Amino acid sequence: MRFLKMFLAAVAVLGVLVFLLSLAFPSTARMERSGSINAPLDKVYAQVSDLQTWPQWNPWNPGYNGRSNILLQYSEPSNGVGAWYTWSNTAGSTASGRVEVVTADPAKGLAFNMTDPSMKPVKGYIELKPTTDGKGTAILWRLEAKVGLAPWWKLRGFLMDRLYGPSMEEGLNRLRDICEGR
Repeated sequence: MRFLKMFLAAVAVLGVLVFLLSLAFPSTARMERSGSINAPLDKVYAQVSDLQTWPQWNPWNPGYNGRSNILLQYSEPSNGVGAWYTWSNTAGSTASGRVEVVTADPAKGLAFNMTDPSMKPVKGYIELKPTTDGKGTAILWRLEAKVGLAPWWKLRGFLMDRLYGPSMEEGLNRLRDICEGR
């Protein structure tokens, strides 16, 4: 009986410590990567603004690398403010979600919202501008999510950059290769 009381007390103390530690983490998770593409801004914008091209370069698009069992549906037109796509798993899983473009400017880039029942809503930004030499395009891709106060979401938000940053870099590299014709 004494062992059980000590065990429960240790679990309670550990739970309180984890909660207190989580208060030090921000309630908004942010991840970003940047780079440059040796292609004109309008060519890069054409790739990022048309949601039907996202399976070619965006690693979080359900159609990336020809994943099967995913049904993608696109708005008409598939670019510009209000454009969207949805996905659902045709293999019986409940995986589904939606991306919708909320701002689009050929000279600056675009912003979008992504919802997925298994995660917090994400706001995404793809900012574009000419490089200093005027021959290429500088790109900044940023994702933000309000994770709230729950310790498990704050920890996931704290680790977001480490867990998903390499995928974001892979996506930017694929986008660069497509725009540069590699």
